Amino acid sequence: MAEGAAVVSAESDGGGDLGTVEPERGVAPIKPQYLTTKEQFHEFLEAKGQEKPSQESETVDPAGNDLAEPEAKRIRLEDGQTEDGQAEEAAEPGEQLQAQKRARGQNKCRPHVKPTHYDKNKLCPSLVQESAARCFYGDRCRFLHDVGHYLETKPADLGPSCVLFETFGRCPYGVTCRFAGAHLGPEGQNLVREGLVQAPPVRNGLDKALQQQLRKRKIHFKRAEQALRQLSRGPLPGPTPEATVPEGREAEGAPGQDNCDIQLAPQELDTVGPPSGPLRTCGPLTDEDVVRLRPHEKRRLDISGKLYLAPLTTCGNLPFRRICKRFGADVTCGEMAVCTNLLQGQMSEWALLKRHPCEDIFGVQLEGAFPDTMTKCAELLNRTIEVDFVDINVGCPIDLVFKKGGGCALMNRLAKFQQIVRGMNQVLDVPLTVKLRTGVQERVNLAHRLLPDLRDWGAALVTLHGRSREQRYTKLADWQYIEQCVAAARPMPLFGNGDVLSYEDANRALQTGVAGVMIARGALLKPWLFTEIKEQRHWDISSSERLDILRDFTHYGLEHWGSDTQGVEKTRRFLLEWLSFLCRYVPVGLLERLPQRINERPPYYLGRDYLETLMASQKATDWIRISEMLLGPVPPNFVFLPKHKANAYK
Repeated sequence: MAEGAAVVSAESDGGGDLGTVEPERGVAPIKPQYLTTKEQFHEFLEAKGQEKPSQESETVDPAGNDLAEPEAKRIRLEDGQTEDGQAEEAAEPGEQLQAQKRARGQNKCRPHVKPTHYDKNKLCPSLVQESAARCFYGDRCRFLHDVGHYLETKPADLGPSCVLFETFGRCPYGVTCRFAGAHLGPEGQNLVREGLVQAPPVRNGLDKALQQQLRKRKIHFKRAEQALRQLSRGPLPGPTPEATVPEGREAEGAPGQDNCDIQLAPQELDTVGPPSGPLRTCGPLTDEDVVRLRPHEKRRLDISGKLYLAPLTTCGNLPFRRICKRFGADVTCGEMAVCTNLLQGQMSEWALLKRHPCEDIFGVQLEGAFPDTMTKCAELLNRTIEVDFVDINVGCPIDLVFKKGGGCALMNRLAKFQQIVRGMNQVLDVPLTVKLRTGVQERVNLAHRLLPDLRDWGAALVTLHGRSREQRYTKLADWQYIEQCVAAARPMPLFGNGDVLSYEDANRALQTGVAGVMIARGALLKPWLFTEIKEQRHWDISSSERLDILRDFTHYGLEHWGSDTQGVEKTRRFLLEWLSFLCRYVPVGLLERLPQRINERPPYYLGRDYLETLMASQKATDWIRISEMLLGPVPPNFVFLPKHKANAYK
């Protein structure tokens, strides 16, 4: 493998000109012996996969419906709509008006398939949590209390072993677990391995008491309000540029060192949880325990030269980050969290902040448009969760965020942008970072003007994505402009982001002078990219090894989302979202020219075995078939449409 990699490196250093005829532009160059047609590709998969021939054949049924159409498209056609999403002309005027109202918005093609319930006969939580002496809901309980009847109607187990039981010694889902046969006794009791019982090690959860305080708006943000008052009178004094230069690895300590100036109101301190209040420690009292950190004494963030996994919406979940950490990612960041949702105590938004112990350098990314909400949210997180840095999202291009003044829109709202950065920097005890794009319009770059200001406002590090909002992903990232921005940002470190899919791409990026490289879509296409960069080689990974990676992801997903029906289907959904990116990867052994480029789409090809061919399919039905290899059969009427395709930018 190493010898082959050396040959590959020598060939690719010449810019990819090997004397061969260049393939079609924008198409990955695959060896001719593996190329095939679309019809032959799907015929091969159907001939090999005989599990569900009636659902996957491309024949036409007697009613004249093309069964090869995507599931979501067939649903729209059956509902009396044409292919462009409009109602048929034969419909009544009132019905046509209703159809037009339903079709409003950018996401009108996505079917509403989120299930309202997962189990027809749902067992009472008091029985699941083994507190059968009393029911939480009393006489008002609408759940099932007959365990025997529940077991009779429960679907068959999906496998012989339960990941939670094997890992933690006890499965908290009991009889509702879809792998319950591994840990149920003869009378339906939940078995426990005494020597192995341990709590799941995930941190940064939302405490119920804190959630109630947030919902009732009973938490007072003293430091945020003080900073906002100062900002209204004039800008806060920012740190000197020298203070933002990373000097040491000091970002790994606990985030809460402020024991003199309490952030939250005194009556709320006992309800936030252990990290939120003054930490009770044993040992001598140090200056750090009683002295407030000044801005220029803030803990430094030294991640120069490290591989940074980008915050990826939907796909950058905790199980996926664990996969990337295993392959060599140094820095991880949670998915983009909306600050207003966090301040309202939404459980789904707080779930984006969860951190696994393997994430040694971890940050969270916040999105917001106004200084008050962003500063208050930063103060709240500073006291309630454990992170090494907080990142501001100034790069989100979607209309839902942009039209509200967040994301890329902050680049054109300098007054608000300055107040957000200065206010958050004032209330945080951890470094503040910013992720932004080159600008809003395609030919109007703004980043080089903002970087000196961000340095003076107190940002410890900036990550620059080499595309504008209008450009989206239609063109390659502009690394020449990133190189210009490196000089404008000095001495503040600048990370570069865009189009890194091989170790050659990473090497060229580092030649621009950036402090490090952030990897986004490249990690989705091949999470082993971090290993390739660190070992400076191309990894011709086999299909069985890729399936093992997916199996590990499902195990991590069941640990994170649960092993009951809801947790299994949530794991399946996120697995399918990831598979919609993984299918674009072309194995190294099939390429005529290395490396594969991120803007090259793979043509139809037959892999070296059936599984490799199946993983190259871009049909959702084939992704579902892969998920069934790992998580068992899908529920009836299951429909899947990837979010990144449903929300395709216009």
